[in-house]
Amino acid sequence: MTLRKTGAQIAVMRRAGRVVAEMHEACIRAAKPGATTADLDCAAREVLELRHARSNFLNYQGFPAVACISPNEVIVHGIPGERVLDDGDIVSIDCGAIVEGWHGDAAITIPVGDIDADSQRLIDTTRESLEAAIAASVEGGRLGDIGAAVEGTAKAAGFSVVRDYVGHGIGTSMHEEPSVPNYGPAGRGMKLKPGMVLAIEPMLCAGKAATRTLGDGWTVATADGSRAAHFEHTVAITEHGPEVLTRL
Repeated sequence: MTLRKTGAQIAVMRRAGRVVAEMHEACIRAAKPGATTADLDCAAREVLELRHARSNFLNYQGFPAVACISPNEVIVHGIPGERVLDDGDIVSIDCGAIVEGWHGDAAITIPVGDIDADSQRLIDTTRESLEAAIAASVEGGRLGDIGAAVEGTAKAAGFSVVRDYVGHGIGTSMHEEPSVPNYGPAGRGMKLKPGMVLAIEPMLCAGKAATRTLGDGWTVATADGSRAAHFEHTVAITEHGPEVLTRL
């Protein structure tokens, strides 16, 4: 494992990232009131099969699906199953793909039907915190700049930042060094250099940031039952600025 990838390696990761983006698009189409979380996982599986890509989620430490589907109070790692999505829900979709041994990983949070204004603001702010973090992912910057961008955006809007789960490096493994926190002061930590590829993934809560893990050992929810949102992109640091590899 190396922290810095070559241009050719990033090109393959770009292909993996496109598959992930297509998986998200398929899940968005499937996320209608009355659908189950398993329906979204099936939609993601169909894209993997169509693109002849492998899932980096399926069987990862025993995880039984190709996507983490996390409604409402679930922050991350929701196991798809019989839970029905209702009008007014929000749902986070986290999935990944492997192409020629290289990984892509990304997450989105979307509305199901018509949602209330507070939930929409949570989604919008989480997306904005990711965009701020991406903008901070520049050559010569510091790892702490990324977390500071997320935390600053979240706090300005009155939302809390999950501290128990963070982003990560990515390459020939889904989770590589370094860890990428969504909090902390700017100007500290590892210097960002061209060729580094990071999975940046802010998780914001409408209430407090404390988490609880459910009995299945995977599903992580807010301890106070408040809603959460999660966005993630795989981002390459380049000499010309950050490149998002998981965006169509």
